Amino acid sequence: MNSQVKILAIESSCDDTSAAILVDGKILSNEVAGQEVHERYGGVVPELASRAHQQHIVPVVQAALNQAGIGVEDLSAIAYTQGPGLMGSLLVGGSFAKGLSIAQKIPLIGVHHMDAHVMAHFIDDPKPEFPFLCLVVSGGHTQLVRMDSPASMEIIGATRDDAAGEAFDKSAKLLGLPYPGGPLIDRYAKDGNPEKFQFSTSRMPGFDFSFSGLKTSILYFVQEQQSKNPQFVEENRNDLCASIQETIVSYLLKNLEAAALTLGIQHIGIAGGVSANSQLRERLQSLADTKRWKAYIPRFEYCTDNAAMIAISAYYKFKNGEFGKLDEKPFAR
Repeated sequence: MNSQVKILAIESSCDDTSAAILVDGKILSNEVAGQEVHERYGGVVPELASRAHQQHIVPVVQAALNQAGIGVEDLSAIAYTQGPGLMGSLLVGGSFAKGLSIAQKIPLIGVHHMDAHVMAHFIDDPKPEFPFLCLVVSGGHTQLVRMDSPASMEIIGATRDDAAGEAFDKSAKLLGLPYPGGPLIDRYAKDGNPEKFQFSTSRMPGFDFSFSGLKTSILYFVQEQQSKNPQFVEENRNDLCASIQETIVSYLLKNLEAAALTLGIQHIGIAGGVSANSQLRERLQSLADTKRWKAYIPRFEYCTDNAAMIAISAYYKFKNGEFGKLDEKPFAR
């Protein structure tokens, strides 16, 4: 009997359909199919997302198996994103995983999407040392997570309202940039002055965040300036992007630094879709260098939603005998 642990992982929490193959802790394939249909609406449309997942899931899974040279009969387990996410999207991935689990008589492993973002740090070397403090930033979540082992995570700070990724995307929309706007802000910011405009952020208790006030600050400022000069955004796009990005990144890292100092943690990292932001990555490394800490930054392909992070999370669950059940339900939040 083959003693290797071979896991097929499915990620379908939002608008990316992804499948990955892991063998004994090593990722052999990580296939992702995006959904361009949402660009015309300026954001993800849940019904369209779930329909696209239905179209993509079989070819994406087959591509992952082919790339890894693995057949379904070789699998030790199948993992999937149980939540949080869009309910319809989660149902597509979960139903596929449960069906394959029944057909192949292999264990089923449900994975928490946000935990998986943190676990993305354990795909490649060097892996974080414990205790590890991770800033998880995405379109729907902003969290500070303390990790003492792969099985021990504690949220020590979170947003009270909107997420950092949403602040990036909504700000981009105000500036007339297409969806998804976060990467475009990053691009335009490279040629802008980050100190040109000032925007306010909210102080929260402990290590919590709030981005609703920042979004309002940006909205009112842009509206006021456009009332005086209709071409204001076009004439100042680079500086606006740089200033917005500077505000968000500084706010995120201020809380991360405060938490690390308070808890005495010297191993820090970032995860989630917003961790692909170039300034956030550079500033995190600079902070670590200044404090003589160790910074951990995932590869770009493991920052956005992907099945490799689901696979590595499932691998540790498999080793601990943590298996799911067919009657487990997806959860949106």
